[in-house]
Amino acid sequence: MGPLASAHPRELWEMIRQGQFRLPTAGVCQGYAQANLAILPKEDAFDFLLFCQRNPKPCPVLDVAESGSYRPLVAAPEADLRTDIPLYRVYRHGELVEEPVNLLAHWRDDLVAFLLGCSFSFERALLANDIPVRHIEEGVNVPMYITLRQCTPAGRFHGPMVVSMRPIPHQQVVRATQVTSRFPSVHGAPVHIGDPAQIGIQDLARPDFGDPVTIHPGEVPVFWACGVTPQAVAMRTKPELMITHAPGYMFVTTLKDEHLGVI
Repeated sequence: MGPLASAHPRELWEMIRQGQFRLPTAGVCQGYAQANLAILPKEDAFDFLLFCQRNPKPCPVLDVAESGSYRPLVAAPEADLRTDIPLYRVYRHGELVEEPVNLLAHWRDDLVAFLLGCSFSFERALLANDIPVRHIEEGVNVPMYITLRQCTPAGRFHGPMVVSMRPIPHQQVVRATQVTSRFPSVHGAPVHIGDPAQIGIQDLARPDFGDPVTIHPGEVPVFWACGVTPQAVAMRTKPELMITHAPGYMFVTTLKDEHLGVI
């Protein structure tokens, strides 16, 4: 683990604000839940909330800020969603137009911010069970893929599910499923195990987001629903504006991982 593994989220936020941290957040602030970000104009917020409610595996809602507010009162009331993520993405009419390091120039009073659960939050539990997390081992971003699985539509929003992949030793696949099943609010159990072609992934070495990782002999690719799904949905449905985190560059909340787990 890196030096920020034991950091408090406040320390990380300050480093990000000062331009001292611009990396993917896997493995940082261990014990604190990480979150995907999706920001939309208020006129699209209800449809998006309904989309999340109908698709809880890829889009589990952790918090929704008040219209015009950049303070997530449940997940991290001291944070500023305009500045406390290492890298953002701005989509206009479905096109990625910018990757800013803050949203100070983009913020509007009609914006509604959603925080969605992130699978980085259960990786500590995997490691505690001696299950390897390859992208942390290799110091790269988790590989993410757009699948052929379609989300349940809601209002204007529809599109494919995105998944993240972690290679798991064959003998530990059942345990990895059991461990992550305890965390439904951060994607929970895998949505697919094994043959990637069955969900429309042709080449694991060419992820749609993130970086490829090594799959060793005797390991099985295991796929979890991913909170980058709203970005694929934005590209499909082309809302006037959607602002997100850059894939793998998450918002670290002050919610504890274990508080999100179920017995």
